[in-house]
Amino acid sequence: ARALAASPRLLIADEPTANLDSKTAHSVLALFRSIVRERNVTMLMATHDTLADDYVDRVINLSDGQIIPS
Repeated sequence: ARALAASPRLLIADEPTANLDSKTAHSVLALFRSIVRERNVTMLMATHDTLADDYVDRVINLSDGQIIPS
């Protein structure tokens, strides 16, 4: 909430769904998607959670620091 108060153009989230149950993770991801769309914010999220794939516009996979071609 504090990060959004300043109306940023970019949000960075590192493992935002780590240690959450799947229902709460879905809620968090849906909230992020709403924020991105309603506030025209760019979000960069690093996660191992494949649930996020259904909530984002673009997925970039990394392996050993290198981008894996899709």
